Amino acid sequence: MSDKLLTWEEAVQWLREQPDKQELVRHCYYDDPLLIVAERFNASEEWQALKALVGQHIPSKVLDLGAGRGISSYAFAKAGCSVVALEPDPSCLVGAGAIQSLFEKSGLAIEIVQEYGESLPFQDETFDIVYGRAVLHHARNLPMLCKEVGRVLKRGGILIATREHVISKKEDLQIFLNNHALHFLYGGENAYLLDEYTQAIREAGLRLQQSIEPMESVINYAPMTRSQFQMMTSAALAHFVGQRFSHTIASYQAIQHFYGRYISRKSETPGRHYAFLAVKP
Repeated sequence: MSDKLLTWEEAVQWLREQPDKQELVRHCYYDDPLLIVAERFNASEEWQALKALVGQHIPSKVLDLGAGRGISSYAFAKAGCSVVALEPDPSCLVGAGAIQSLFEKSGLAIEIVQEYGESLPFQDETFDIVYGRAVLHHARNLPMLCKEVGRVLKRGGILIATREHVISKKEDLQIFLNNHALHFLYGGENAYLLDEYTQAIREAGLRLQQSIEPMESVINYAPMTRSQFQMMTSAALAHFVGQRFSHTIASYQAIQHFYGRYISRKSETPGRHYAFLAVKP
């Protein structure tokens, strides 16, 4: 590889060309055909859990921040929402061009806006939902981005930001960057302290309702499935109650939730995923 950094599109294309990275490509929804990929996300446990979390706000008017290939925009549109996909990258692989192609093939309506989140070209109180999947940690200015989100949300509207990379201390950032599959190619990854996210959200005038921990929901721990997480819970319980009873006990959602929170709070893995749900009072 050259010492010169690649574009995001070039980095993803490189990843797609690596024979040993195809599982990662699929997990990241970077494979093709894009319409089938979008349907796979729409059917995923991650999306079903997200819909359950914000169900009372659907259908509504949605801003999909950093929409990427448009898979989340597609899912919101299929749920009956009016969707604006905000994506500054024009790429036909990972940006606005891909979104345009996806919605032409699907027949769903969507508005595509090429702009950054720190300067949203919308009037105050325009959206019922602002959604970002792995977006806040890419902010050029996190407090400014959150303030813009707060400005364009309607009263009672929500911000839902998922799969945001968190570090425990600033020294952990380089560890995360060194371990990231694509950062060495394009140099665009980042992670923040948990307090930095929550402070930026609150200073934007939003009321933080939930900070969803890494193993607390499939929203964060996908591509691991709920079934796989249940098996992991069962294996942990077997040390205390024995193999005979562990599977039955682990089948209870309350037990899985408790165990997920327990192991989340023990983890200090640099770049672990959090999700945030906030409302505009």
